[in-house]
Amino acid sequence: MADPRTVLSMAVRFRCLFALLALLGAGAASAADWPAPIQQMADKGLTIVKRFDAPGGLTGYAARAGHTPVALYLTPDGHHVIVGTMLDEHGNNLSQKALDAIINKPQQQSAWAQLKAATWIADGADDAPRTIYVFTDPNCPYCHRFFEKARPWVKAGKVQLRTILVGVLKPSSPGKAAAILAAKDPVAAFRRHEAHYRTGGIKPLANIPSKLADELSANDALMTALAIRGTPGIVTRDAQGHIHIHQGMPQGDALTDILGPRP
Repeated sequence: MADPRTVLSMAVRFRCLFALLALLGAGAASAADWPAPIQQMADKGLTIVKRFDAPGGLTGYAARAGHTPVALYLTPDGHHVIVGTMLDEHGNNLSQKALDAIINKPQQQSAWAQLKAATWIADGADDAPRTIYVFTDPNCPYCHRFFEKARPWVKAGKVQLRTILVGVLKPSSPGKAAAILAAKDPVAAFRRHEAHYRTGGIKPLANIPSKLADELSANDALMTALAIRGTPGIVTRDAQGHIHIHQGMPQGDALTDILGPRP
């Protein structure tokens, strides 16, 4: 018979995943509203999100191919569809403007809200000018390396790292993540774990309380929904509110792109 905690954990994971996917897909048009060429694109796997006005007698449709926004343009006769980017006489990208308003901005606002609502450990000043979310497995060597590389920015008050713990790499990963979260001071426990990473770090919990199991499952589901395939998964937001996802340990100039100028 399945462990009830495992069943509950899986249920929470799927609820969180479906909730985020629902937010990302909010506003999708009804199939009854789609002209035949647009329906054909939906049949090929695109998600049609919303109709929008387009110049030149065309009718625009904002769609997604997986996580990628796509602009569709229905011809005036209603029998043909053009897929791609529309530019005006000045070279302005009209398609991008429509896709940003209909898909990208709402998606990114929803994703950032989900990150803020997740279970995370704040490392650094609350008033730091940069907030960075990091999906981290306690057994991940590249997560450990990023933690060490980021120390000067954190200590200088330039960055607050919000570590979202997941347990995906090794059998001991969930137990270690749970041990950190269960500590009286999770921030101190996480720092101790990183300080002793090369000798094994924190001792994993043998029995993970259901609440912590649910939190870890929710973190794992959020990581999946954001299409982050490994750790560290680093999520930042720029001054325009655009979210950027960085997969793996940043190399070269990517480190200062994420953390800012060296303190």
